[in-house]
Amino acid sequence: MADEKDRKADPETTPPEDGEAPAQRLRRRARPQRVFDTSVPSPCIAVCQVDPRSDLCIGCRRHIDEIRDWPIMTAEQKRAILAALPARR
Repeated sequence: MADEKDRKADPETTPPEDGEAPAQRLRRRARPQRVFDTSVPSPCIAVCQVDPRSDLCIGCRRHIDEIRDWPIMTAEQKRAILAALPARR
């Protein structure tokens, strides 16, 4: 059985109705938004499985680090990886 303290809402710890405190909302809006370079398409072909012998994806032939970092890489870095893929086949 819940006691009286559990039934009363504490205004300091209870979030507002919309689920976000105004100060949190302002901090989130003030943060700079990341802009990802989407000019170079990913070589992913949705056959995602890493070959344990080569540590390359059997679909796109990228290393797991390259797959992970793809969204934050520059266009030049992406083009360099794309240029190296034919040699990995």
